Amino acid sequence: MGEYLPILIVGAIIGVFALIFLVVYGLDRKKKEDMGFERNMPDREIIRRLLAYAAPYRREFALALVIMVFSIGYDLLSPLLVGDIQALVKDDFALEDLYARVAVYAGILAVSLVCTYLQAVILQKTGQKILTRIREDVFTRIESLSHEQLNNIPVGKLVTRVSNDPNAISYMFTNILVTLVKNSLVILGVLGAMLMLNYALTLMVLCFVPFVVLFTVIFRRFSRKMHRRVSNATTDLNTFLSENLSGIKITQIFNQEDRKMEEFLERSRRLEKAKQGRMLVFGIFRPMVYMLYISTNLCLFYLGAKGYIQDISFLGQTITSQIVVSFYMYISRFFNPIQTLAEQFDMLQRSFASAEKIFSILDMEPQVVDEPDAVELQQIRGEIEFRDVWFAYKPGEWVLQGVSFHVEPKQTVAFVGATGSGKSTILSLICRNYDIQKGQILIDGMDIRKIRIASLRRHFGQMLQDVFLFSGDIRENLLLGLEGVSDQQIWDACRYVNADGFIRRLEAGLDEPVRERGNNFSAGQRQLLSFARTILHKPSVMILDEATANIDTETEVLIQDSLERMKNIGTMLVVAHRLSTIQHADNIILLSHGKIQEQGTHQQLLSQKGRYYQLYTLQYRKQQLQSS
Repeated sequence: MGEYLPILIVGAIIGVFALIFLVVYGLDRKKKEDMGFERNMPDREIIRRLLAYAAPYRREFALALVIMVFSIGYDLLSPLLVGDIQALVKDDFALEDLYARVAVYAGILAVSLVCTYLQAVILQKTGQKILTRIREDVFTRIESLSHEQLNNIPVGKLVTRVSNDPNAISYMFTNILVTLVKNSLVILGVLGAMLMLNYALTLMVLCFVPFVVLFTVIFRRFSRKMHRRVSNATTDLNTFLSENLSGIKITQIFNQEDRKMEEFLERSRRLEKAKQGRMLVFGIFRPMVYMLYISTNLCLFYLGAKGYIQDISFLGQTITSQIVVSFYMYISRFFNPIQTLAEQFDMLQRSFASAEKIFSILDMEPQVVDEPDAVELQQIRGEIEFRDVWFAYKPGEWVLQGVSFHVEPKQTVAFVGATGSGKSTILSLICRNYDIQKGQILIDGMDIRKIRIASLRRHFGQMLQDVFLFSGDIRENLLLGLEGVSDQQIWDACRYVNADGFIRRLEAGLDEPVRERGNNFSAGQRQLLSFARTILHKPSVMILDEATANIDTETEVLIQDSLERMKNIGTMLVVAHRLSTIQHADNIILLSHGKIQEQGTHQQLLSQKGRYYQLYTLQYRKQQLQSS
């Protein structure tokens, strides 16, 4: 028994490490239960859903698998050839025999390299197709979410879900899955070859396998937790950057650069700490697997040396130098895939963590959806009616309370009132950006919930106070994907809303570049462009939400003239604080605390000497003071 003492010592050392890891694993599990962590998506469910994306490309993966089988031949046959060469050179041999064996070795290596190259090409092309499909699904789902859902999700988080997370998943399809299959086949093939070569030494090697499995299970727990922390910290940093780079002018105006830098550094340090934790976990696991590899080789050399020097056998099996050489290479072939799996496991957990984030978006059900019997609306007259409409953004906090009114086709109706009275909410509800809790909203006598959302919104043209222009040029921003429109039609629309004047003064005209959010144009110019964009899309109902606010006097004159012309196009709904801009409206509705307090024409409301009269008088006096 004493002659196997060194092997027992090695086993004891490995056992101590295993015991330490088990204790840490148990403490971490208890800590997780005490902290009440949320239940995360199981790996099996993640794999099932990811494989659904790979299913259409099963032929490509099958071809890569066939090619991979040929490349495995090198891993299985090369140790036997090297061992054969070792046995050959021990005695007298013919040089031709050595050349023949070397040629066979080189041929197997060449075939393996060609197969590896072809496999990589196939997988990369297939992986990019899958990546594109995932991105399309995520972007489509984000587009389908309601305004309320989008308001609750930071933009930076959505950017991360569409860009960063699919990249991590792509690596799984292009590398990890096939590597897992290949390494599994290599391990099984190597075990089979070792059993045929010397089953006693193979049993010695297998004694180390339970420790490999144990370390892998423990690593899985810590690795996934670390990857989730890294993903959360990355999302938090992206969200912070998205918001603060957009508002950096405000930061500069209020001289808050130092405070924002501290906030940025705090999030950056959080990400750094999370990545260091991930590196620590991986830095412990990989050396432990390497330790098992070295320990196996030490045991092999110890037994091989005893057998060669003292001419003894191990478990009834003779150990020769040829067997030692072949087993040394096979042990490398056995543990190298495990070592690779350790590296791939790191990426696999990153892919799972990213997939979990993506599926959290894909699993979000849009709050505003088409009814099963919703119809396509080809055209509308523009008749709008609210019947006892109640709406709240938060349960119990009513923004609209029993609102009822009727708008005839081609009428201009204005909504006025204090901030928070429900004016803009009414406009959002008409377009079905939100769904009401009680009551009915009718378009041409039809409940808007019976109309397909895309069809409904197609007939509305919205002109908001904060005009959003996309990066590109003026023409692209006016058309927004509209096809079959000539330049002459574009110029006619611009001329109709008085936007042609400043566009013609630009060096490139309609091809003038538009920077991010249109910040190279004034607020008035952006508003005129939004009017032209609306005219080109030929809406039946036009919505103006504070469209004339924050506009200089000269531009306001142009906008007012444009509005007068646009009244002839269809029904117009206007929200305005400046009562002087809505004097000619067919109906003015004054809201207070979500209820209609007064309504009528400008002259009718003035004659009532009510709240509207008070607001108008107050604004009139203010204008008089400013002009004097």
